[in-house]
Amino acid sequence: MTTLLEEPRAARAQNPQTSCSMDHYLALPDHAMDARIAAARKRLGAQAVILGHHYQRDEVFRFADFTGDSYKLAKSAASTDARYLVFCGVHFMAESADILAKPSQQVILPDLNAGCSMADMAEIGQVESAWQQITRAGVNSIVPITYINSTAAIKAFCGERGGMVCTSSNARAAMEWAFARGEKVLFLPDQHLGRNTAFALGIPLESCVVWDPYVINGGLTREQIERATVILWKGHCSVHQRFLPEHVDHVRAAHPGIRVIVHPECRWEVCRKADGIGSTEKIIQMIDDAPPGTSFAVGTEMHLVSRMARKYATQGKTIVSLGDQGCLCTTMYRISPQHLAWALENLVDGNVVNRIQVRDDVKHWARIALDRMLQAVPQQERAAA
Repeated sequence: MTTLLEEPRAARAQNPQTSCSMDHYLALPDHAMDARIAAARKRLGAQAVILGHHYQRDEVFRFADFTGDSYKLAKSAASTDARYLVFCGVHFMAESADILAKPSQQVILPDLNAGCSMADMAEIGQVESAWQQITRAGVNSIVPITYINSTAAIKAFCGERGGMVCTSSNARAAMEWAFARGEKVLFLPDQHLGRNTAFALGIPLESCVVWDPYVINGGLTREQIERATVILWKGHCSVHQRFLPEHVDHVRAAHPGIRVIVHPECRWEVCRKADGIGSTEKIIQMIDDAPPGTSFAVGTEMHLVSRMARKYATQGKTIVSLGDQGCLCTTMYRISPQHLAWALENLVDGNVVNRIQVRDDVKHWARIALDRMLQAVPQQERAAA
């Protein structure tokens, strides 16, 4: 049987059954994409690499050449000689890959609708306005830090103002770096990671205030801004914020002896009740290091939890989601086998679709913010990012 990839391009354009229209792909079932994705990968060879984030659905994740968190994937892709970096993740991740990529590399996001609600909560105009208001309040010794889960524009904002980027693994080292250079920190865009990191450094909760961009002066008085040590942006992860302290109590009652481990994007109250807190890579490592027979309730995205549950069941370990509703990243879920097949088959035809390209001026300052992280953060923490 002739595959789509074997047909001449002219014949394909005349044949609606083999058209490269995205609408045609979406009308087909997931399993119909498997052979087409495999064939396209074979045709492209070393010209393309597929990057799969941990939260990606299994039907796409299994085709990835590299898997991991956003920064790890961007760094891994940049180390290759591939011409095309097909990022199965969300928009800010593809931007980070473009910032770190070689000039000869092009980054592709199979579905442009795959965004990140957390990254969208810190819009560059809002952040610039907040910075003006904060500095007008007499605060000059302040260093901005942005979580890597932010837009390229926010990364550039921090780079241009003496700040840096951090990951969930190295947020503590980043905050220590910032306090060596200023009296206060503006932490973007995840308030929970910022609060949990500050608390781990011994900064009391009352010294952390939340800036709400939709309220005049962020909803804070001049006195609150002056007294604050950390100003947290009012942003959050829609997945991790859904975990509640009651979930921890419930799972402990239902499974005596279970270990609760959560991502630092979870609420402070949830992290206080947990047995362990860590980035996605650290969560995987904690489970991997545990002896057979250990049971875990994990507070993170459902696709990763389910994947770990299957993998570690063979080692006699039990893994369940901390939440009884199974929290999944709906924006990550937008990348489907159909989108991946469409992007790859277009590359086979010489068409680059959905390219993510960060403006040169933004890329310059965003890269500086990332480079500061590389210089300031210990090697072992960078490796786990």
